[in-house]
Amino acid sequence: MSRNPKSPAPATSGSIPAAIRERSIVLVGLMGSGKSTIGRRLAQRLGMAFADADDEIERAAGMTISDIFAKFGEPHFRDGERRVIARMLAGKPHVLATGGGAFINDETRTLILQESLCIWLDADIPTLVERTARRNHRPLLKGRDASEVLRELAAVRNPVYAEAHLRISSASSPHDHTVRAIMEALATWNS
Repeated sequence: MSRNPKSPAPATSGSIPAAIRERSIVLVGLMGSGKSTIGRRLAQRLGMAFADADDEIERAAGMTISDIFAKFGEPHFRDGERRVIARMLAGKPHVLATGGGAFINDETRTLILQESLCIWLDADIPTLVERTARRNHRPLLKGRDASEVLRELAAVRNPVYAEAHLRISSASSPHDHTVRAIMEALATWNS
């Protein structure tokens, strides 16, 4: 009778090096990659606070991101986004979900890479299309074919996202699988 080798125990917050929790963990990736949902679950698993940069931007501006884009344009939004992320990274370590374009800004990217552990949540286009179709609040998709927009964005942004410290696949499987993959990567990550 043969035995199946025992699978390694799943990573727990106790198996994550303490040094990782000494700075914020920032999630980057295209819209629909699961940054907010996965970020909340990851923060809970790590015993850290969670913040969503888009929520913080809306709170600071007193208006929705769609309204900021419509009234002031994308450059104005990106400048505010950069300032909000810088303020958030200066505070107590937490898990931070960023908007899809945040990491593309050179200043924001440099700050994130220096001040946090950055994780790129990478998902394929069909998964992104399916996820973004669930809500209609994304200014870059308004009135356009989501698949076409996401392919264009991926072509430009994925090489930049590749600068993140870690790359984790955010497949169409349940988000808990992605959280588990992050926990396993954190348990063995060496800066």
